[in-house]
Amino acid sequence: MITWHSEGILLSTKPHGETAAIIGALTEEHGRHTGLVHGGRSRRIAPILQPGAQLDLEWRARLEEHMGTFRVELIKSRAARIMSDKLKLAGLNAIVSLLAFALPERESHLKLYRSTERLLDQLGQGENWLQAYLHWELILLAETGFGLNLATCAVTGRSDDLHYVSPKTGRAVSSQAAGKWAARLLPFPDSLKPNAGDSNAEITQALAVTGHFLTSKLAPALGNNRLPEARTRFLRLLNTTVSRQ
Repeated sequence: MITWHSEGILLSTKPHGETAAIIGALTEEHGRHTGLVHGGRSRRIAPILQPGAQLDLEWRARLEEHMGTFRVELIKSRAARIMSDKLKLAGLNAIVSLLAFALPERESHLKLYRSTERLLDQLGQGENWLQAYLHWELILLAETGFGLNLATCAVTGRSDDLHYVSPKTGRAVSSQAAGKWAARLLPFPDSLKPNAGDSNAEITQALAVTGHFLTSKLAPALGNNRLPEARTRFLRLLNTTVSRQ
């Protein structure tokens, strides 16, 4: 029997049979992992299997390649703390959906795990969480092989006058270097720059840039053409919020 014990963040739950559930969780050492929870639909266990919950997990399987079973105990519930805030709840659902969509099973992503843990905690605290979410999407792109390089111009190598991002390479481009090609480049929103402000409007513009690379680079690499609907709903709600401010 193979077994391990770890904390994890719940990403997904789906019914299995009459009383069980199959869950997906992100762990620090074992990456995204799937397993069966016996009694996962019971009155005792079902309420703790909410997206974003921090769980104490014990995984067991006869062979490493088997799906295995989870024993779960709740450490921290996050969805309950933000249930009354539609934007935060949409953000939480976007986070767990993107992780389930983007990460291969059983591949550790330590930096992304820790960033996710901090971000989910910030949702409950309400401190600069939108800027943290933007930073998290940049980490997600980097950890999946599509990181942006925004420190210097791809053409001149200089760090000043950066106004564009190449939609193909994810490199920053200066106004001087862009020239007649400027219309074909993505804007370089202030929220993507060091010491950026955290206005919702600026963050929305920056998320359009990260969304471009999630859609045009990450999704095709995974054999998919569309990002999870949860991110679309989150951005739609954020845009509505910004338009009302």
